[in-house]
Amino acid sequence: MELQLIQSKIIEIRGYKVMLDFDIAAIYEVETRVLKQAVKRNIDRFPPDFMFQLSKNEWIELITNCDKFSETIKHNPGSPSVFTEQGIAMLSSVLKSKRAIQANILIMRAFVFIRQYALTHKDLTDKLKQLEEKYDQKFISFEQAINYLLQKDKVEVEQKNRRRIGFNVKNNDD
Repeated sequence: MELQLIQSKIIEIRGYKVMLDFDIAAIYEVETRVLKQAVKRNIDRFPPDFMFQLSKNEWIELITNCDKFSETIKHNPGSPSVFTEQGIAMLSSVLKSKRAIQANILIMRAFVFIRQYALTHKDLTDKLKQLEEKYDQKFISFEQAINYLLQKDKVEVEQKNRRRIGFNVKNNDD
């Protein structure tokens, strides 16, 4: 399983980076119901910050915003469960197949990569905001100066080309 594929399955809900139960089941190569059964048998290991059920509205909003779900998943009557990074780590103690262990390692690496990526981008975003704040006023003043100069030239041309009124003195140097 490629790291990028796993990263594409990580989404943000309620401020948590999570994966949907059916995506995890596919990566572990087990049926979703098998994954859910293993979790139910060990429910004490999955507090709300490790795993939670999506509300009907959250599920509808997710379906609406994501075109990546198959029709069978979209029309499933129940809302899926989602697992945070800690919940997925806990799954490794519940599902002990060789495939589950390998998949779990890849998923953990994907979460770490996303966290590092977000921190790097947060630093860049903060720096850009600081630069914007510092130079915004200067750019506005610069833009105003350019507009003034452009308007000044336009006004001077209009003044030269307008029809003069009043007494005109002609030069009779002929």
